[in-house]
Amino acid sequence: MAELVLFHHAQGLTAGCVAFADELRAAGHVVHTPDLYDGRTFGSLDDGMAHVQAVGFDTVVERARAAVEGLPERLVYAGFSLGVLPAQLFAQTRPGAAAAVLMHAAVPLGELGDTWPHGVPVQIHTMDADERGDVDVAWALAARIDGAELFLYPGDRHLFTDRSLPDHDAVAAALVRERVLGFLAAAG
Repeated sequence: MAELVLFHHAQGLTAGCVAFADELRAAGHVVHTPDLYDGRTFGSLDDGMAHVQAVGFDTVVERARAAVEGLPERLVYAGFSLGVLPAQLFAQTRPGAAAAVLMHAAVPLGELGDTWPHGVPVQIHTMDADERGDVDVAWALAARIDGAELFLYPGDRHLFTDRSLPDHDAVAAALVRERVLGFLAAAG
């Protein structure tokens, strides 16, 4: 059993984010899903990104930091798209990180810290033709982290794991869940 923090994407803590977390919980994992938007969700990715720009990326990261403050050090950090920013930041910089799961995005090594901590495994999931999915960054990140797992899925959808959004791809999302569950079993 692993304990993880799962950060939502720019559209907020949608029903699809909660459903993904619930599937991990059903497998026996402890999953924290902080709401970095205080209950707000957005109908489009553009609207969600406009909200992030209005409140500021620093504010979103500070809310994420406050959400993990009282949690144990040994955590898996996971995120969907925008949620990759705090997930990757904490995996790289917070002592005791157990692992990281980055879905739909990746941040270049060097943006959040120059190195990846030794012994902290990472899984990266994105579609191979997703213009917002940072495919090139994901390749570069995986190449620099020993043992990193990069999974590319055919298609150009961005938030394909969120069953509450139009970009949902049931086949690819099921494969992500299967791979994440296997990864968490090893990390727990």
